[in-house]
Amino acid sequence: MITVYHNARCKKSREGLEIVKNTGKEYEVREYLKEPLSEAELKQILDKLSFYPMQLIRTNEKIWKEEYKNKDLSDKELITVMVKNPKLIERPIVETKNKAVVGRPGSKIEDLLQ
Repeated sequence: MITVYHNARCKKSREGLEIVKNTGKEYEVREYLKEPLSEAELKQILDKLSFYPMQLIRTNEKIWKEEYKNKDLSDKELITVMVKNPKLIERPIVETKNKAVVGRPGSKIEDLLQ
């Protein structure tokens, strides 16, 4: 099953979802701002992405700049920050059974789903 971690207000996320729809493959959408990820779920996604937590953070978001930018946070603390502030999670994320990608650019989604 393909899962799209999606923010409907984000143009890139909408574009990524459209790419997934166009494959004709079965998928589900998780609007992670409405249904936040748990720490365990986020860790699993990071593993599939082969990312460190910092690589998944949207550092241009106001909340990051005001509350976290100049702090020396561990990976565990960064995961907690993203769980508490899901707006900080890069998007869209497309996940399959064994792998995941951040769909920027959209060609990464196409490559994953080939």
